[in-house]
Amino acid sequence: MLRRHFLSTASAGAAMAVLSPYTLALAQSSSGTGFHDAKCEGVYPRHLQGICTNDRDAIYWSWTEALVKTDLNGRILKSIPAADHHGDLCHVDGKIYVAVNLGKFNQPAGKADSWVFVYDAETLAELSRHAVPDAVHGAGGMAFREGKFYVVGGLPPGINENYVYEYDKEFKFVKRHVLASGYTLMGVQTLAWIKGEWWFGCYGKPPELLRADASFSFLGKTNANAALGIVEVPGGKILLGGNAVTKGEGNRGWVTPLPAAVESLKTVSPS
Repeated sequence: MLRRHFLSTASAGAAMAVLSPYTLALAQSSSGTGFHDAKCEGVYPRHLQGICTNDRDAIYWSWTEALVKTDLNGRILKSIPAADHHGDLCHVDGKIYVAVNLGKFNQPAGKADSWVFVYDAETLAELSRHAVPDAVHGAGGMAFREGKFYVVGGLPPGINENYVYEYDKEFKFVKRHVLASGYTLMGVQTLAWIKGEWWFGCYGKPPELLRADASFSFLGKTNANAALGIVEVPGGKILLGGNAVTKGEGNRGWVTPLPAAVESLKTVSPS
């Protein structure tokens, strides 16, 4: 969080060494069917926080102070301004759920103002807001699995574990899960259920991708940048969000499949 101040420039893989990720996504974006490399239309004052899809024909992009819906080629279908700070998001039953912090991130309890904002997936009309005060260091990311919502977020320096906050479908608090990950810079940015595991995108130099089982027992980590968005789409493809900032212009974003070389990396087991 305070994500506007921290943008990784790490390449996602060897194929990115010649072309920048944004240029690569632009070059590969096409009118092909299914989910593929695509750049989001437009330039944004603040950077990308997360991505999700409706598993069919739309990608949703959270731009900190804007929420954007595009087709699979990144062409804008709907766009609305959003309160600072809209973070990572998920799609559930025709609605978009976004982790939002109206307070401060990465501070001791009492300084965050954590919410989940809910939007209609077709129109992006706001439908409701739910307070999630248990996310005491700032709500920054979320996911849904088997009838429950899971919220992640900021982390003050000196705390050597992360937290996942579980809610039912009405956002009644269920449980705080402890992830024995060690300290990660600004906590956890993104969260997704992928290939039978929880995957967490974190900042860092290099960025870290954490993995946990269904009960949030820590499995290990790899050096991969999923901190700007990660989602599994039908067919098993995993999309990563990316961002490039140009001084004097703003931020541009893209989605690209997670490189197979990274996806297959053996995790570093917890010590």
